[in-house]
Amino acid sequence: MKQLALLVLILVAVGAFFAFDLDQSLTLDALKASQATFDAWYAARPALVIGVFFVGYVAVTALSLPGATIMTLAAGALFGLGVGTLVVSFASSIGATLAFLVSRFLLRDAVQRRFSARLATLNQGIEKDGAFYLFTLRLVPIFPFFVINLLMGLTPIKTFTFYWVSQIGMLAATLVFVNAGTQLARLDSLSSILSPALLGSFALLGVFPLLAKWVVNRIKARRVYADWPRPRRFDRNLVVIGAGSGGLVSAYLAAAVKAKVTLIEGQRMGGDCLNTGCVPSKALIRSARFLRQVRRAERLGVVGASAEVDFARIMGRVHRVIAEVEPHDSVERYTALGVEVIQGQARLVSPWSVAIDTPTGARTLTSRAIVIATGAAPIVPDIPGLDRVRHVTSEDLWSITEKPERLLVLGGGPIGCELAQAFAGIGCRVTQVARSGILPKEDADTIALIEAALREEGVRLLTHTRTLRCEVVDGEQRLVVTSWPSVHPLGAQLDERTNGAEDALPFDLLLCAIGRRARVTGFGLEALGIPLTAAGTIETNAYLQTRYPNILACGDVVGPHQFTHVAAHQAWSAAVNGLFLGIKRFKVDNRVIPRVTFTDPEVAQVGLTERQAQARGIAYEVTRYELHDLDRAITESAGHGFVKVLTPPGKDRILGACIVGEHAGELLAEFTLAMKHGLGLERILGTVHPYPTWSEAAKYAAGNWKRAHAPQTALVWLGRFHAWRRG
Repeated sequence: MKQLALLVLILVAVGAFFAFDLDQSLTLDALKASQATFDAWYAARPALVIGVFFVGYVAVTALSLPGATIMTLAAGALFGLGVGTLVVSFASSIGATLAFLVSRFLLRDAVQRRFSARLATLNQGIEKDGAFYLFTLRLVPIFPFFVINLLMGLTPIKTFTFYWVSQIGMLAATLVFVNAGTQLARLDSLSSILSPALLGSFALLGVFPLLAKWVVNRIKARRVYADWPRPRRFDRNLVVIGAGSGGLVSAYLAAAVKAKVTLIEGQRMGGDCLNTGCVPSKALIRSARFLRQVRRAERLGVVGASAEVDFARIMGRVHRVIAEVEPHDSVERYTALGVEVIQGQARLVSPWSVAIDTPTGARTLTSRAIVIATGAAPIVPDIPGLDRVRHVTSEDLWSITEKPERLLVLGGGPIGCELAQAFAGIGCRVTQVARSGILPKEDADTIALIEAALREEGVRLLTHTRTLRCEVVDGEQRLVVTSWPSVHPLGAQLDERTNGAEDALPFDLLLCAIGRRARVTGFGLEALGIPLTAAGTIETNAYLQTRYPNILACGDVVGPHQFTHVAAHQAWSAAVNGLFLGIKRFKVDNRVIPRVTFTDPEVAQVGLTERQAQARGIAYEVTRYELHDLDRAITESAGHGFVKVLTPPGKDRILGACIVGEHAGELLAEFTLAMKHGLGLERILGTVHPYPTWSEAAKYAAGNWKRAHAPQTALVWLGRFHAWRRG
């Protein structure tokens, strides 16, 4: 209502301006004709005339009305260069700020909601360098000032910043026009003020800040490198530290464009994904899924199916799977591709030099560019008594050879949920403890389904639970926990409050799966002064460059997403920006990032969740399709889960998609492609999907959206038309 009232007030004011022909008073001819009268008024009542003029100028500027240029000339004609410049400078800045605030109040929230994804990069740039860009625009009067006022109101720039930058930035143009006003009698038209030479001067003035910024950046870069002697020649074009997903892709790309590249790995090729993460966990999940299918065989009409668990053989298969995938990431393969692979511990000793400790001795390489892709490691929680009990992380879990009868999983994230369900599936008694709830990034409907699936599998799930200590009592290992108050949200104020007595949870093995932390120590970052973020990752710009532009980083060591596919995605930008430094660079695009949690049912998500949309104030509507209605799901007795799509109200553009069910990770690709290339649900609905397949779920979800937005009035008339056609 406030916005509507303000809009009506503005429309009335603008209407009155034109209804009373005030626009005809703000012309060059009218100003010349009235100059003698205004001079007499000013001589008689100078303070009053200045005050009225000031208020009028503010009003014209605030309402974005035509006439500000004529009023600026009038200020020079009436008040002279000094007083005129002073009056116009403050009046124009105040009026511009009012127009800025009106635009922000009326339009910003709606625009930001509608175009949130597309404006994310612009918003970040404005927050960082908004004053600089506004100053540049203000220096060039070929950009209409009223347009700048309105557009800047849609951005997150601070009001005070907008005011003072406008005050300074518009001063040059103000001086030119006020000075022209002092020579009013000689002016024949406004074009005589803005001559090509003057416009060219303004353009050069506007370019000057850009050139100045470039020079400043060059000076800063020289200062950054000032304490480090630059080699006259380099041994390599690119050195990559870390042979996980990010490092492997970076090295592969460099070799593909015929650069001389060295890849350094201190442990095992393939990194965590191959050796301790994605590959072994999915191999274990496959065995657990088969056993689950055996237990549910009666649903398929099979009676008496059974299977015996041999834990050692299951783990043996896990290691065989690793060995089978290993050649894809091996030293031999990358050597054949043209990459020099060195097994050793790397350490930065200068912006261009890497020292390597190898089994055969130390060596140092120089390189024009360096990519840090050192990944992340599991977090070991600081729990009193943890060192007295048998505990593992997702990294060393795969070395166990005997089945833990009682497994306690600490953590409710994707890794904790996947492994808790998998070990329960192969016959372990699993207790899972989550500080808040499971899968904290997901929506409530997704969480409810996965909680039910975990409990159905036999997992004892304890949410909103705080760990106190580990202890050994009469030879039994136990984790002592207590619950958070269930009626309050989690928060720091609850650290000393509990909702129940202590509970001792016995276990044979404790699996710590509370998250992963970037590997940033031991690589020489401190010696070079490369800063870290608050999250403990390497601080980089949008091009993945660190403090030193030739040193880049990608993958888990940078974040914000710790996924193998994101590391590979970032590696392209890191490698190209390093190899072609000073020629061309590319921003990393993190806007459309899919993720999958490989529980049963799987959880696949791309774009916004409902929780994220609500937190950001983004308007949305939800379209759902339940998989129990899908023919292929019915034939496989697997009709549990749903497809959920978020779109702007009344639009088919996809803001986010969530799929919970079998093969959810595979089904997500269609929505990811659609979001990446701006395809809406109408396009998905118009695509032929083979029958009967799981992929039809996307089409039916799009169909539900279409039915919900069918033009009801048109359908009524169509019904009447067809009735008429029947006679």
